[in-house]
Amino acid sequence: MVDVLSQNEIDALLAALSSGEMDAEELKKEETQKRVRSYDFKRATRFSKDHLRSLTRIHENFARFLTTYFSTQLRTFVQITVVQVEQLPYDEFIRSIPKMTILNIFEAEPLEGRMVLEVHPNVAYAMLDRLLGGVGASPAKINALTEIETIIMEKIFSRALDTLQEAWKTVLDLYPRLEALETNPQFMQIASANDTIALISLSTKIGDTTGMINLCIPHVVIEPVMPRLSVHHMFVTHKRMKSSEESEALQARVSKAKLPIIAELGESQISVREFLGLAVGDVIALTKQVDEGLQIKVGEKLKYIGSPGTVKGKVAVQITDIVNEGVEEYDE
Repeated sequence: MVDVLSQNEIDALLAALSSGEMDAEELKKEETQKRVRSYDFKRATRFSKDHLRSLTRIHENFARFLTTYFSTQLRTFVQITVVQVEQLPYDEFIRSIPKMTILNIFEAEPLEGRMVLEVHPNVAYAMLDRLLGGVGASPAKINALTEIETIIMEKIFSRALDTLQEAWKTVLDLYPRLEALETNPQFMQIASANDTIALISLSTKIGDTTGMINLCIPHVVIEPVMPRLSVHHMFVTHKRMKSSEESEALQARVSKAKLPIIAELGESQISVREFLGLAVGDVIALTKQVDEGLQIKVGEKLKYIGSPGTVKGKVAVQITDIVNEGVEEYDE
């Protein structure tokens, strides 16, 4: 993979060449030399930079949804932001988290496999304290969860996983479901030790308490939808979804539009004197014959030909023919 220099690095390089600190000839010699880069097979690169950028974008939305959800549930100030999205071996993730922590193990159909939402005890106990009527403080000593505390934790984090479905909506329709809640990382095995995972680290602040929430997604779980994480695919999908939504909205508006439908029995010309002299029982001769079809107009445009009649005692018109678009008059 070729390293891309930032603009600041390019400016610094040009400045060094201009001042004579670096020699262009020496740089050319370095380019001709064979370069060797070390590669650790235990830290296999499974996610490209493009994939990591897409995961960052998705989980920034996840962080916003979580902020809204926890703020509503806890009725206090909650701030959650994405700190880092990286790839690392599963065993390194296990070693990095506390021995006593809150591990929400879940599945998300149609993906196959398990993922975990790890919540630092400071954050989890602050949430628990707030839900039980406290100010949201974290205890100095972390003890094992009681049965009541476990049930409360399962309920709040099970609902929190629903926001993950909303965040992934532009890529895939996920249906997260909490499987188990563990407190000891040694009892959790969702991937092999050397398997690569995507780790999304979320900085969390609840009142005066701060901590981390980590979302661990094994590569084997997300691998089937990796092509959808490309920027091009997400852009095209978003554009298609937007176009489909606009089309449905337009169709809904058009279906509510009201148009007058007029069935013309015929035409006749009479003088104003004759019109003023009309009385009950008078007959007006029309230009149409009795056996001719009626012109049915939608708005001002001829669309159908029909015949008069009655349905359940009410005047009605039966459509007998459809006028092709562009035809303005109908001749028998």
